[in-house]
Amino acid sequence: MPQMSVIVEYDIHDGREEDFTALMKDHARRTLFEEDGCLRFEVLKPVDESGAPISGRLMVNELYSDRGALTAHMENPRLAALRSKIGPLLKSRRILVSRLVDEQANETGLAPDELNAANDG
Repeated sequence: MPQMSVIVEYDIHDGREEDFTALMKDHARRTLFEEDGCLRFEVLKPVDESGAPISGRLMVNELYSDRGALTAHMENPRLAALRSKIGPLLKSRRILVSRLVDEQANETGLAPDELNAANDG
């Protein structure tokens, strides 16, 4: 089964970005710790062409081992509580769910425990 990705773009009400960011960072940390199928959960700050942070915007980039892991995440009881906390802080959110296109990439390469100086090429 292919890995599943979730990218969410958030537009935050003025003056609420710090509160929202703290909640999302905590959610990311807990998800990575509690959910074995979560392979990555990054909280990202969008920037403009000059590299300056875009006020009131935040993104998350999540990667799950398969659809079952994503479903388990979406059904985590903690998610409903989080949504009720962040709802009033947001103007809008846009969610993109996708699957890995190149399933071969998932099956090649070295596992982290196989990495060592002998395979540096």
